[in-house]
Amino acid sequence: MAELCRLEIKAVPNAPKSEVVCWLGDSLKIKVHAPTEEGKANAELCSFLAKILGLPKGAVRLGRGASSRSKVLEIVGLSQGQMMDLLPPKA
Repeated sequence: MAELCRLEIKAVPNAPKSEVVCWLGDSLKIKVHAPTEEGKANAELCSFLAKILGLPKGAVRLGRGASSRSKVLEIVGLSQGQMMDLLPPKA
């Protein structure tokens, strides 16, 4: 069975570009260059994080928070430690 880890996200839609901003406690703040309509921001968030982690698009999915800025993403194929090594360090 493939490894599965979770990541808390604070999403900011409608940004000029998609980018990782900073850690807010245990949540990673990510600006997303997509509107909230029809799940476009959620799709862009998952795709953007998959690219950062070097995973296929389908390896990152929304676990919780479809209509909220506070989300939990599920990442398939990495352990929690491997994922943390690929993200910016917490300040």
